[in-house]
Amino acid sequence: MEFAINESSKMDEISFATRLSMLDSCAISDALDSLGLAGAATGLARLTTDTRIAGSVLTVKLAAGNPPEGSSQHLATRAIEAANPGDVIVIEQSTGIDAAGWGGVLSNAAQTRKIAGVIVEGPARDIDEAAALDFPVFARKATCITARGRVYEQAFNMPVTVGGIEVSPRDYVIADASGVVFIANDRVEEVITAAEKLAAREELMTRDVRAGHPVGAVMGVDYETMLERSR
Repeated sequence: MEFAINESSKMDEISFATRLSMLDSCAISDALDSLGLAGAATGLARLTTDTRIAGSVLTVKLAAGNPPEGSSQHLATRAIEAANPGDVIVIEQSTGIDAAGWGGVLSNAAQTRKIAGVIVEGPARDIDEAAALDFPVFARKATCITARGRVYEQAFNMPVTVGGIEVSPRDYVIADASGVVFIANDRVEEVITAAEKLAAREELMTRDVRAGHPVGAVMGVDYETMLERSR
């Protein structure tokens, strides 16, 4: 059974995605820490652009082998066709097989649909092509090896696991050069609000050190207690 996409929440998603895009992965990770929540998935590299991406998630899970007999659905195409502009596609390709969970034609199709980017728990390919498009691809590594005959789409818009984090359809994600951080849909407002407060405090600390205040004093007084005070 696939998760239904709730169109009635579209305006909330736009608002949350906009607020999220004004932060960075470090602020969101710190906010999750302050609330006792998990969400940071480390080790995923930004392979193609310098762009930060943030938005609502559609998920794809891949499995090893060939698709069931009679199936002609290419991996990730349903996610691309179902996505709203600004969405992020998240793919679990954790089979251990060195085969791409994303490629060049998919990057072109996703960019045409105004999808914000893709995150692959596993390899991706056609990296030069995606870079020329300025389409953001985050993945464990690059590969030239095709998915054909090796992996196939097992499920669409069902929970997946990325970096030990369970990710569900319509959760939120932010990804940049520091890392990839997921936020459960039912905690997104709380997490973003906490991150905005933390980012404002850190901005004041940065202003103080650039004004000549001793960094030891600024970091010692403010940084070590910043997460506790955000709760």
